[in-house]
Amino acid sequence: MATLTQEMKDMIGSQLNFLATADENGNPQVGPKGTMRVFDDHHLIYNEETGRHAWHNLKQNGKAAVASVDRSKLKGFRFEGTVEIHKDDQIFDDAQAFAQSKHLPAAIAAVVIKV
Repeated sequence: MATLTQEMKDMIGSQLNFLATADENGNPQVGPKGTMRVFDDHHLIYNEETGRHAWHNLKQNGKAAVASVDRSKLKGFRFEGTVEIHKDDQIFDDAQAFAQSKHLPAAIAAVVIKV
């Protein structure tokens, strides 16, 4: 398990992050996740809002990669890991509160990524 450095945490918190997944046939899917944030020193979290391709892929194989880039510094990080899906617990409730505080759509689930 990787430990997120302060530099990594700062970049995740200040940049648009991209989630990559693969479907059951190995076809890649990548897209921005505006709610991606640091959960703790070893996990990222985002609010799943759409329930589309990435959601399907994560439920199928539980694997994800996240890329974060600071273009002005020409520096970035990639994080790979497995996911835990939260739909009816305190983590999910906290994700809903996060969405509400940012005036975002309600989450279908909170997805925690172990990096």
